[in-house]
Order: sequence, then structure tokens, then C-alpha cells
Amino acid sequence: MKKTLLILLLFSLLKTTSKAQDFYYGTFTQGEISMQRYDKDTSAHAVVLDEHGTAKIEEVSDNSIKIVFEYHVKIKIFDSKGFAKGNVVIALNNNADEGETLEAIKGVTTYTDDDGSIKKTELDPAKVYKTKLNKYWTEAKFAMPAIKNGCIIEYTYITNSPFLGRFPKWNFQGDIPKIHSEYDVHQPGYWTYNASLRGPLKLTKDIAEIERSCFSARGNTCDCSHLVFGMDDIPAFIPEIDMTSPLNFLSSVNFQLVQYHNLSTGAVTKYAKDWKDVDYDFKHSDAFGSQLRKKGLFKDLIASSISGKTDSLDKAKAVFEYIQKNIKWNEFYGTGSGDGIRKAVEMHSGSCADINLALIAALSEAGINAEAVILSTRDHGFINKLYPVTDDFNYVIAKVDIGGKSYLLDATDPLLPFGILPLRCLNDQGRVMSLDKPSYWIDINTGQKRIRTFTIDLTLMPDGKLKGTFTQYSIGYDAYEKRKEIKRFNSIEEYVESLDEKSSKFKFLSSDISNLDSLDEPLVEKYDIEINEYKNPDRDHLIFNQFLLDHIIRNPYKLATRNYPVDKGMPSTERFSLTLHLPPNYVIDAPPQQINISLPDNGGKFETFFQPDNNSFNYSHIIQFNKAIYEPYEYSALKEFFNKIILFEKNMVTLNKKS
Repeated sequence: MKKTLLILLLFSLLKTTSKAQDFYYGTFTQGEISMQRYDKDTSAHAVVLDEHGTAKIEEVSDNSIKIVFEYHVKIKIFDSKGFAKGNVVIALNNNADEGETLEAIKGVTTYTDDDGSIKKTELDPAKVYKTKLNKYWTEAKFAMPAIKNGCIIEYTYITNSPFLGRFPKWNFQGDIPKIHSEYDVHQPGYWTYNASLRGPLKLTKDIAEIERSCFSARGNTCDCSHLVFGMDDIPAFIPEIDMTSPLNFLSSVNFQLVQYHNLSTGAVTKYAKDWKDVDYDFKHSDAFGSQLRKKGLFKDLIASSISGKTDSLDKAKAVFEYIQKNIKWNEFYGTGSGDGIRKAVEMHSGSCADINLALIAALSEAGINAEAVILSTRDHGFINKLYPVTDDFNYVIAKVDIGGKSYLLDATDPLLPFGILPLRCLNDQGRVMSLDKPSYWIDINTGQKRIRTFTIDLTLMPDGKLKGTFTQYSIGYDAYEKRKEIKRFNSIEEYVESLDEKSSKFKFLSSDISNLDSLDEPLVEKYDIEINEYKNPDRDHLIFNQFLLDHIIRNPYKLATRNYPVDKGMPSTERFSLTLHLPPNYVIDAPPQQINISLPDNGGKFETFFQPDNNSFNYSHIIQFNKAIYEPYEYSALKEFFNKIILFEKNMVTLNKKS
């Protein structure tokens, strides 16, 4: 849910007498120190007692204008599983010219000593450590001292940021519940921001007022918008499998700079742009548009790869494979090439933008219609569709149109087949950025699926062992992930040995893996196997569980309710088939019941089949999810779907000796 609040400096705003106020540092109540649990969430290992933030734009000591952000929090720790809240990490943004600074860090841990007295241990400022992660980010870390069950930790710090276009956001929700959280914002009239409230929770405090003559710098004075956002009794946000970034769903307030006044010239600069302005910037950017025009760089490099190929799809696949093999991804994201695609080609290494902009340029040189698509990865969050925010995008892929069909391509991984995107890219929509026409939205949907098929053929031997063959077919994204798993080992033999070591049931006698390097073909694994199922085959009754693989023991969905979608990224299908050949003196006494379960709105199904045939039987099932995304209202049906599968998997086949 998104509620847009236009935060403009309007004199029509009514001034309220209610004020935001930080809580006093180092204080606590008897109720806080003696609290043994949080009554509104008794499963919580810690709770935020109070949290306060203040952000304002002001002139600092070096006469520069910065955003000064002060953070203050007090947390009650109930048990050892809450100790992690005492390990604090603060991210600081920087670039070649300037960056954010950190100051005024202090912290205190308050606890009850063994003799019942109240003790305090202060954080040593010398034990705050900074680490430069890369040219864009630095991390400051510290660990609160003397943490123990029942203690209260409290810390505060200030950051100064020169990046006025990135006004600090505020997350009301976190991984533990909060009793109170409040954000106090002061924005001078020279800067106009849009604010958006995201998430399902409602504000309990919402103040907007005018502060007269609150800002003064370089001979300029203006009024400010004073905004206060507060919430009480905030539940913890609990992430679960099959989701995109928690940032999409946390209750928070976010800001975007719309325009600002130049304090020296008085000129008004529009910061938030229309897409036509963004298009112009991308097309004329040295890091983007200029790189796409360097198709001549690849004339000789791809000549041998496309030689003799007349079909456009064959050419595109050859160019794609060339880029995959010749430029290794350095794990950096971004929408623009930092040092240029020429250097990435020369160094055989580059960011996702280096690689995929190079791919587009090379495809263009080969005569293929190729365009760039900028997007936000799953862990980066959704894109704001109300107005262009270029910081929302952190990745670029290629789009080619051949024979009336569009293909989305990412050449960062040499194991990715043509037309398959990594899961990280499957996140809502992307923006197609062309050099010769306006940009537009497209769904990031390649039609890809996870498909796997297991076929097992076994014979019950007189000594009680089951011997036979096991074949696994992996198709689409499942084949990509399986190839990655196998390639982590030095050889196929090592991979098979690892299977043998991990399996408590199967013994792998021999193996045959085909199409390992044929990325467009199904990956096929064939094994001769042995199972020591029965130590005493002479007994009259044998009980056999037909679920030999991927036995679902626990329901992956555990929340009572889930207010964000289940996002699997793509549909999936799993098929399993077992044929068991029995000695002549055995008969099937109790076959499993057959079942057919469907999700609403054709969302998926679980079907089983059992067919006896003289001295053998065949069991098979299919588990199918037809959607990539299931909305929150479908969550209960998904939970029940898995509950029924788990219950059915307890069914056994009973075999009896003939009398």
C-alpha cells in the first residue's frame, strides 16, 4: 500500500501545538528493567522500547550545507536470541569527492547484576570500527558491551550527508516489535520533497506545521516544514520464503527531492524529472548512451563467432555466448558503465552494466535489434511508478526482438541459457531505454519455468535390497541451478561422491550426466542405485513409503497471516514416477489412496496415481504451481495445500507374502 503525501511549504498548513520530543538518554523505568516479556508478542526475543530520529538540513561547521540525521534507540533484550540487536552496523554512502560522516556515537548497557544491583556499562568509542567496502560504501560497526538476559541497550549517533537528493527514510517496522517509533523532520523551504508512506500500518502521530525563519545560510533565511511521523505498538516484520525485498512491505516513510533553490543564484532547479528528461539524460550519458554507441568496438571481436550464420537468432546466441565467455562479472550492480565497456573487454571483467551494455553494442554490430532495460533487483525493492526515481534502478539487461518474439538477456553468468534471467532480475517491471525512441515499461517475464522430472525403476531383491536406476531431467531454470551446483565441484566424480555422502538412503553405483554444457538442452542425470530398505526380507509384511525424494516434512509457510505476496519468481512443475518390481511371492495388500488437490483459480495442483500390475506397481505424482505470484488472500490456501501434501506423504504401500 502506498499513500502519497505532497510535502510542500504551504502557509495554509495549520500550526499544531503538539511537538516531537526525543526521550532522555540513559534513563529507564523500573517496569522496563524488570520486564520479562513483551505481552503483545510473547515470542519476541527483544523489543524496541523507544526509537527517535531527527533529520534536518542545516549549515554545518565547514560552511557546507548537509542533512544532519540523529538516531536514538532503546532496546530491551529478553534472552540470548536477542543479543544480535547489540551488534550495530551503520552504512555510510560516499563517492570520489565527498561522503557521509559519522559522529557523536555513544551507547550504554543497563542490567541487573547478580547481587540485584543496577549496573551500567558505557560503549567505548575506540571500539567503533570502520571498513571501506568499495568506492561507494563504508560500514561502521560496534558491539554493545555487557549484554545479558534482561538488559537494556541504548545508543545514539549522528550522520552528516552532503547528498541533499537523498533525504533519510524511516523504517517503522523491523525484525523485532517496537512500542514507539517517531521521526522528526525539518525541511527548509529552499528544498521541496515528496513524502510517501508505505506499508500496511497507520500512523498514530502525524504533524505538519510551519517553523518560521528556521533556516539561515549564506545570507539566506527561510521557513521550514516541520513534519512528525509516529507509530505505537508496531509488530515485527517477519520475512518468509518466496518474497522480494522486505523494503517493499515494511511500514516506512520515504522522501524524494522535487526541486530546490540555488542559494547563490536564486535559480530554481527541478530535481524530479519527467521520463522524457530521464530518457535524454540516459541517451547522452557517458556511462550509458555513449557506451551503446560503441558497437564498432566489436566488429572484429565477434566476426568469427557469427561467421557463416544467416539466421538472426543464431547470430544473437553466438554474440551472447561470446560476451558470456569473455567478460566475467565482478558482482557489481548498476545501470551505467563505470570505466567504459572498452576497458571491461580489455580486462575481461566488469559490472552487470559493463557486460550487458557491451552485449547490446555487440548485438547491434551484428545487425540485431537490441535495447537496454533498466530494472530493480528483487533485494533492491520495487520501482516507484508515480514519478521517475533513477536511484530505484540498480541493474541493466538486454532486450532483443527476433522473429516477432522478444528475448530478455543477461550475460553475467556463463551458465545462463539464452532468454533466461537470473532470479534476482525477476521483479515486477523494467524500463526499456532506447537510443531512438521514448522509454517504456515492460513486464520482467521471460516465460521461464522450473521443471524437474524424477523417474525411478527398482527391483526388490531376495536379500532385501532395492536395486535399479534413477533418472532426473532438469529443464529451464531448474537446469541452470543444477548446472551451477555441479560446476562447483572439480569433476563430475566429486559431485556424485557428494550425493553419495549426503544421501542416507541411496547408494550411487554409477553415473551418466549428459548435456552439462549444452545450456539450451535439458540436463539429464542417470544413476544406478541401491537402497538398503529392508534388513529382514523374509518377514510376511513389508511397509514401503513411495516418497523416496524431496519428502516434505515441514510446511514452508508458517505465518498465521501474510500481508505480502508469495513471489516464487516463476511457475514450477515437479513430476515423480516410481516403478517397483516385486518377487513372485509378494502381493500388494494396501495401496495408497489416490488424491487430487487443486489451488483456487487454477493456481496449481497435487495429483497422485497408483497402478498395480501383477508383481509390480507404478506410483507417480505431480506438484505444480501455475503462478509466479500468489496474492496475500491466497496464502491460507497455499498453507493448506502443503498441509495436505505432508499428510498424504505419510501413506505407505503394504506388501504381503503369499500364503
